[in-house]
Amino acid sequence: MSSTTNYILGVYDDEDEVLHAVTAVKAKGIKVEDVYSPFPIHGLDVAVGHDRTRLPVAAFMFGTLGMICAFSLISYTMVFDWPMIIGGKDFFALPNWIPIAFEGTVLFTAFGLVSTFCISNDLWPGNKTLPLDIRTTDDKFVMAINVDKNKVSVADIKKALKDSGAVEVNVK
Repeated sequence: MSSTTNYILGVYDDEDEVLHAVTAVKAKGIKVEDVYSPFPIHGLDVAVGHDRTRLPVAAFMFGTLGMICAFSLISYTMVFDWPMIIGGKDFFALPNWIPIAFEGTVLFTAFGLVSTFCISNDLWPGNKTLPLDIRTTDDKFVMAINVDKNKVSVADIKKALKDSGAVEVNVK
């Protein structure tokens, strides 16, 4: 978030209040930027209007890459580089490679998804992000409205937040 951007923050005490407040505020033509919460609230992403995440697609791609890498490594080492007959089986013993390929799939998926999540959310070592309201990490729910992206006046936004049950309305 840029330092020149103006936000109006509505602070709520209850997760049900903030969930209903998002719908009420959006019904008045106000675009809600985001809602910050100390824990996930079922249905809040739909109410705010967030798109469905594409992390399952990334998981499939990382898993496929892990399986291909595992099969490639096993086939190179066991068939071409150092072929050995183990337990009387053929060099190309595909059924025996499945557990290793599965573990490679899980490993690549786990590391890939953690990396993708951290990169997409600007979470990396040394990055200092300041929350809009520090109480969102404890017990408060904050609805952030970007003033620059709304055509509604600041006074009307503040009134809509108060009417929807906000215990505080702050300008940041």
